[in-house]
Amino acid sequence: MNKSIIKTLKILLPILLGVFLIWYSLSKISIDELIEHFKTANYFYIVLGVVLGLLSHLSRAYRWLFQLEPLGYKVKFGNSLMAVFATYLINYTIPRAGEVARATILTNYEGVPFEKGFGTIVAERVADVIVMLLIIVITLFLEFNFIYNFFIDKFNPIKVITAFIILLGMGLFFLFYIRKSTSKIALKIKSFVNGLIEGALSIFKMKKKWAFIFHTLFIWGMYVLMFYVTSFAITGLQPIPFGAILIGFIAASFSIAATNGGLGSYPVAVFGAFAIFSIPEDPSIAFGWIMWTSQTAMIIVLGGLSLLFLPIYNRKK
Repeated sequence: MNKSIIKTLKILLPILLGVFLIWYSLSKISIDELIEHFKTANYFYIVLGVVLGLLSHLSRAYRWLFQLEPLGYKVKFGNSLMAVFATYLINYTIPRAGEVARATILTNYEGVPFEKGFGTIVAERVADVIVMLLIIVITLFLEFNFIYNFFIDKFNPIKVITAFIILLGMGLFFLFYIRKSTSKIALKIKSFVNGLIEGALSIFKMKKKWAFIFHTLFIWGMYVLMFYVTSFAITGLQPIPFGAILIGFIAASFSIAATNGGLGSYPVAVFGAFAIFSIPEDPSIAFGWIMWTSQTAMIIVLGGLSLLFLPIYNRKK
């Protein structure tokens, strides 16, 4: 297939999926009811959620400095912060383009070689993936009985066990094949996995590794907390089990990768997760939309200001 067609599809398909999911979520709740939830929401908790989200972004920008310092670059916190906000904003247009833009901003304004800046971003993402997996493990541990009973009720246990054994067998066969194969795809996969491992291990070679680990945990702690706090803004959503918050947060986090910034997919993911706990449909979808809208508004405003202010902040260069 032509490379230009592939690039176009990579941009177009997430947008089309987002539009479909917007239609799907709005088919579950009328526009009038959704607007009413926006009107009656407690904006103290929404603003508090935005502040917690902002703290996570500030921490992310500060954490980046720990990675760049061992490479010999003393980067201004202002440039790091504006590059982070620009990343989020650009990812709303072209998925994953923000990371490239983030490294490019440091190249232009701080003289950090692109490949080095991008390498630190990859290592950062490895740390984020590890924490995300940790959150999933904690959630499974805390809600094991509930999740187990849910699947037993919804699915035939014999079929579930059989499917698990088949998937496990396929996974082991795939790992064995990748390990022994010398094909281009296998080599790329091995290179990618080795890069992830190397990136993860590089964290422990930093001078300020414990500060980096603290900020990583702080970032994700703020993510979970902003999700939890914002839930108090919606009438009819409380009381809500903390297990539902964790599962809803995990589903919402993965939804951001499905479409541009979680467009359409975010409220549907929240609705699907909350439905497991028999939480009412209307406030679940409304919460998803309010949560997504508040965080997106912050990114649009601060990301736009960052792109405008970067040349002014670095006018001497």
